[in-house]
Amino acid sequence: MTKLFLFLTVLFVPGLVFCQIRDTIPYTNSFKIVQDSFPHVYLKEITVYPSLKDMSRRQQRQYSALELKVRKVYPMAKIAAIKVAEYNRIYMNFKTERERKLYIKKAEKELFAEFEDQIRHMTVSEGRILIKLIDRETGKSSYEIIKEFKGGFNAFFWQTVARLFGHDLKSAYDAENEDKMIEYIVMQIDMGLGR
Repeated sequence: MTKLFLFLTVLFVPGLVFCQIRDTIPYTNSFKIVQDSFPHVYLKEITVYPSLKDMSRRQQRQYSALELKVRKVYPMAKIAAIKVAEYNRIYMNFKTERERKLYIKKAEKELFAEFEDQIRHMTVSEGRILIKLIDRETGKSSYEIIKEFKGGFNAFFWQTVARLFGHDLKSAYDAENEDKMIEYIVMQIDMGLGR
């Protein structure tokens, strides 16, 4: 009899006590009390990536090559995002189209002076990664950025040139599928991990 009483006490008392204090616990986005008297905690979704130990030698070589490329072009993508935001802010303050065109020519010269040598010595795959990372950092494809600042004809022209070299300025960054490993490497860089 005492064992049954002890069992019922252990089973029901915590639930009764929790039901009494449930009204005093405030509701937040990550913690919610529902009527079944059990707390529900909502956690952020996490993505699990394979460890290098779990990869074959071929996959490890591919990953290492991708990591080197991302580490090379990611700083340029971050700078591009900062510059695009700055240029956009200044660009919108001009009243006439002539002032805007003069400003864009000046900005182009600055960008060419700063990045021309690096971009000319990029491989095709580094260029593709840079285009995707610019989309990731700015929220706009390279095609949209060119169209916004230089117009539709220039965007079409540069898209055609990019196609000749195997690029697509309209390509979007897909962190969930196609660009999953790039996203993982970028997260490692942002956390200060890795090389």
